[in-house]
Amino acid sequence: MIMGERIWLVTTEHLKDNLWFKDEEDFKTGMNYVAVSNVLSDVGILAFVLMSNHVHFVLGGYEESARSFISRLKQIYSRYYRFKYSSKEFLRNNKVDLKELSIGDDSFERAVAYVQMNPVAANVCASHIMYPWGTGNLLFCNAKASLQGTKVKDLSKRKLLQITHSKVVFPPNYILDERGYISPASYVQFKFVESVFRTPKRLNYFLNSSSKARQNSTLPTFSDQSVVSAIKDLCNSVYGGANLLDLPFEKRSDLLKQIRYRFSSDSKQLSRVTGLSPENVQKALDTF
Repeated sequence: MIMGERIWLVTTEHLKDNLWFKDEEDFKTGMNYVAVSNVLSDVGILAFVLMSNHVHFVLGGYEESARSFISRLKQIYSRYYRFKYSSKEFLRNNKVDLKELSIGDDSFERAVAYVQMNPVAANVCASHIMYPWGTGNLLFCNAKASLQGTKVKDLSKRKLLQITHSKVVFPPNYILDERGYISPASYVQFKFVESVFRTPKRLNYFLNSSSKARQNSTLPTFSDQSVVSAIKDLCNSVYGGANLLDLPFEKRSDLLKQIRYRFSSDSKQLSRVTGLSPENVQKALDTF
């Protein structure tokens, strides 16, 4: 059932010089907080994807409920992020765009395909079903396989708090899967989405004709999280554990050039993973 009988594509502004999710733990926490926000909000989640520097959701519900959902997700994730990284004001100014969708004019199907194909367009993976941080592997797949894991009713409150970083009371049949987060199959209304697409063939048509599919012309490259880890390793091995931002300009420039050479990173990716402005990254890369 779609609450409010209205459907929205909800998109956060891309962070240009920072990341929502810097490592796997962040992604797992983000996935769990999607489940938390779903429990606390009057919306139906139809599809979503968590990317390194932004998120996309297709939600059913009133506009106020959709805005409340994304605001709550930003708020609780920001609290986790501040505690872990000692970062203030994270996501407060991260803008959110809502676009209303309709059933019957293909706008809903195009939006779902757009969301699912985001990691493919970013060259993070070769197929949307390979990306674990969203709903890419839910539609027209084995639903029972998606619900393999432990029911939350079989976990202690302490254990659930430790894993999900939340005291929220989940429905007892929600599943904690082996990857360490609440399975989206527990709460995403994927059967409704399948009923709109009707067949896997029609879903594939929209996936393959998506604007995000047309952007993907190269093989998958290294993820932001891989580059973040490599920068830490280089700082430890070459500069005695110094922080990249504390290095003199010449050494910082050399390190960024090494990362660009090893990982084929462009200035946009380097800006996201370092927190430097795109202009400062490009300036460092352009030096001889």
